[in-house]
Amino acid sequence: MQSQWIRKKVLVTVRTYPTPAWKGVEVSCTAGVTEDFRWIRLFPVPYRFLSFDKRFRKYQWVELEAKKSSDHRPESYEINIDSIKILSDPLPTDSNWKARKDILFPLKAQSLCSLKAQRDAIGAPTLGFFKPRTITGFQIEEADAEWTPEQRARLQQSSFFDTKPREELEKIPWTFSYTFTCDEPSCAGHKLMCTDWEIGESYRKWSKTYGRQWDRYLKDKYETEMILAKDTHFFVGTLHEHPGTWIIVGLFYPSRER
Repeated sequence: MQSQWIRKKVLVTVRTYPTPAWKGVEVSCTAGVTEDFRWIRLFPVPYRFLSFDKRFRKYQWVELEAKKSSDHRPESYEINIDSIKILSDPLPTDSNWKARKDILFPLKAQSLCSLKAQRDAIGAPTLGFFKPRTITGFQIEEADAEWTPEQRARLQQSSFFDTKPREELEKIPWTFSYTFTCDEPSCAGHKLMCTDWEIGESYRKWSKTYGRQWDRYLKDKYETEMILAKDTHFFVGTLHEHPGTWIIVGLFYPSRER
């Protein structure tokens, strides 16, 4: 039986840097929390092709029609793009992000190790949120400088959306990863790629502003600051085609409490 559209209210907490796709030209993995405090993955979202009145920001409440997608991950839902309605401004960051913490901290997992153990045992969750015990580094590694012919073909396909970006999606020729340990005695450490939209946009901006010095500024913000000044948490999720592989899909970073 085909899933039916259901009206949902979602607090958006995650948006990744877009990737080329046959369905939607380019898509961004988007995730959040429903009003009944459940994780939800909204995919695909062709964010740069949305009309401006539907371009939600992180920590805004939105209302939309969603139905369970064919994706095997239980939190994954397809959305009706035309139904997106923004309900609020982003939740404020005053009082050290209290409004955001009030919603997210009750959903906090013990560790990535515990999330992986649960998923391996029962197939869920495939989304989660936790605080690493120690962040040991932020890695910047070289990647392909250009889109593959298949990826470029996806980006150049015609779009049925009313809004079309003025520029083709920029290929970021680097991958970004965190190494960290979990709050588990048996944790041997992890290295996870991070696809948060903010890091991609920081690279695009600072590589133009600072030239060859861009990596220094990226390290200052996403390594030094995240380790020393911020109470950094990770949003994580599994990959559709590699269900046992987890990546960091978003960062949560109020100031470190004294």
